[in-house]
Amino acid sequence: MFKHLRTMMSLVAPGIVSSYTPVRESTSTLDNLQTAFNGESNANARYLAFARKADEEGFGEVASLFRAAAKAEEIHARNHGDVLRKMGATPALNLEPIEVKTTRENLKAAVAGEKYERDFMYPEFIEAAKRQKATAALRSFTYALKVEAVHAVLYQDALDNLSKRTGSSHTYYVCPDCGNTLDELNILKCLVCGHAKSGFIAVS
Repeated sequence: MFKHLRTMMSLVAPGIVSSYTPVRESTSTLDNLQTAFNGESNANARYLAFARKADEEGFGEVASLFRAAAKAEEIHARNHGDVLRKMGATPALNLEPIEVKTTRENLKAAVAGEKYERDFMYPEFIEAAKRQKATAALRSFTYALKVEAVHAVLYQDALDNLSKRTGSSHTYYVCPDCGNTLDELNILKCLVCGHAKSGFIAVS
């Protein structure tokens, strides 16, 4: 199943899932944390590169979205890394080459990557953490899954309305605890982790 999945994803979005290892029953939560840490770190670098391309092409709002998502992925990597250290491990980073195409193609790749994390990677990591009673890892994985679902929606909306996303930047708001990403700060506290809205990071 996972071999087929990775083959399919490589056709849809080359380079997006290459840093992720398929999950199997025997995979430890420690290994899953390393995989997630590396994947989120690569996503951070990739989205920053995509943001620069969007700016070059005049898609200011999309560039802002990529930068906001990059900040969220940085927070996810930090959270996973913190749990790894608590478990006595050292986070391992392997930055991969970044393939930057047009903004439209970059958005398609981003949607595919976020959906992969939302629908396959993090659900499997969460189940493994539950079996192994790894509470801190479970929280970190759950925060990331919920936020990747938000990113998938934001990226798909940007892709569907790309012609309207030209010109100036747009301010997004990122939760410093879980990475939740909002295009408007119309909440009292984070709907993912409960952090007060006053602490959200503005990214444009």
